[in-house]
Amino acid sequence: MTARAPQSRASAEAGAGPVAAIVGRPNVGKSALFNRMVRGRVALVEDIPGTTRDRLYGNVEWRGRLFRLVDTGGLDLEARTSLSALVRQQVQAAVDEAQAILFVVDSSEGVTAADMEVADVLRRTAKPVLMLANKAESRTRQEGTVEFYELGLGEPLPVSAHHGTGVADVMDLLIDILPPATAREEAGALRIAIVGRPNVGKSLLLNAILGEERVIVSEVPGTTRDSIDTPFEYEGQRLVLVDTAGIRRRGRIESGLERHAVLRARRAVERADVALLLLEAPQGVTAQDAHIAGYVTEAFCGLVMVANKWDLVGGDGSNRREFERFARQRLRFLSWVPLCFVSAKERTGLPALLEQALRVGEGRCRRIPTAELNALVQRAVAEKPPPTSGSRRLKLFYVTQTEAAPPTFVFFANDASLVHFSYQRHLERVLRKAYGFQGTPLRLIFRTRGER
Repeated sequence: MTARAPQSRASAEAGAGPVAAIVGRPNVGKSALFNRMVRGRVALVEDIPGTTRDRLYGNVEWRGRLFRLVDTGGLDLEARTSLSALVRQQVQAAVDEAQAILFVVDSSEGVTAADMEVADVLRRTAKPVLMLANKAESRTRQEGTVEFYELGLGEPLPVSAHHGTGVADVMDLLIDILPPATAREEAGALRIAIVGRPNVGKSLLLNAILGEERVIVSEVPGTTRDSIDTPFEYEGQRLVLVDTAGIRRRGRIESGLERHAVLRARRAVERADVALLLLEAPQGVTAQDAHIAGYVTEAFCGLVMVANKWDLVGGDGSNRREFERFARQRLRFLSWVPLCFVSAKERTGLPALLEQALRVGEGRCRRIPTAELNALVQRAVAEKPPPTSGSRRLKLFYVTQTEAAPPTFVFFANDASLVHFSYQRHLERVLRKAYGFQGTPLRLIFRTRGER
């Protein structure tokens, strides 16, 4: 029986108010403008046409008003490749969702045939359009922006996304034409990052969970380059889903754009609460899967292993048990991580996956009372005393949980240097057996008594 896909809605209503979309032909500076307006390097910016392919969302606050900004791929209406067609679909989806459109042209090149085609598309929409003549750093270029009047979209506004010139004026105009914000903020939402090797189905899984084509899905490895935040709701819980670029082995990462994308993926893990590590079920567990799992645990992020493409394996419960036995053997250091079976293509196993992610997120925030914690550790030490080191024996005096998310426990001892990693693992197993912490890395810190 096919499990139903979770009901979710990933739209402006789950973010910070109305939506403005940035559109234009490739390489006119849309991502640079996006980064300038959201005040951070969120979108990848390179001198390579077509760098942005998916819709990339950011929150903007200006003069006390909140709105969502969408960066889109370059509109190349002449392109015939399948990937370019997918980009056009993403741009159209962003325009349909937006309440205002920022049409970016390049003042250094003047009006092009591609600009005229894009303008022709935008004139057919009933939504307000602000035309921005970007790269207008010099007086000559600013004066030359008058030629863009022929596009029939009103006054061209000279700006420089690189230097920030004119951007504040654009934002003043934008908040005057956008409707008031009515949505709630994403603060407190559980952040779930989808990670894995290239082409294991990360974007397809995100779209399956959301129930819409939010990001581009292609069989070409490396299609996703930005880490894309998508807020949505599931069973009354606010979540933010983050699609990331596929992480290759270090020696196979190309310089430039791909390296930046992989760095963004690792940063996305560092700011996530839970990571979904996608494994390609028909292929099994690879060494690179283990490396990526290592990145997640080093960031002390919650983790759920996901055997994707299970529709290509199928079979009864014995197949699942065999796959889990193999996965556990290859990833021995993840014995505390749950494993889910899904098919992003068939949209099966998704409710169980999201519920598991919520449980991991809840466990990651759990706090244990100090008295209860010390009683547990005293029993553990009595049952298995610490080993001696020469004539000296480790003594544990006191333990307290200093933080949650991730759960952090500080042990005070007679000499912290006597703590062997094997005894540290024993204490971690004791904590997990008593309190679960499934899918959650634990941070254990040992200090010599009297040491700050």
